[in-house]
Amino acid sequence: MNYYFYAILFILLAWFLFKQFAPVKGLRNLNIEQFKKEYKGQRLIDVREVHEFKQGHLPGAVNIPLSQIHRRLGEIPKESPVYLYCRSGMRSKQAGRILSRSGYRNVAHLNGGITAWDGPLTK
Repeated sequence: MNYYFYAILFILLAWFLFKQFAPVKGLRNLNIEQFKKEYKGQRLIDVREVHEFKQGHLPGAVNIPLSQIHRRLGEIPKESPVYLYCRSGMRSKQAGRILSRSGYRNVAHLNGGITAWDGPLTK
């Protein structure tokens, strides 16, 4: 009995890890250099929570926390490119998955998030 329990637990854990780290269809993963070249003048969304955003964010960013993204999709135009970032890249990847499933076709996120950012921040 214990063998089956651990086998099922292992399978569930493997599935969870795969879903977290697998590439998201329709989401471009950009390194810092690519992100800097592309994001200026485009829709830039910080998906961190409000208190994190207030501590410092990329110039021109709009704060739409991941926890609110479903109900705020109307604020994000589908016809223009969307650039996402968070603290480490995990939440922006989840936001990219949500946008891709909602019909957005030109979505990118910053690998490494704001911790990879070496430019100025706005408060």
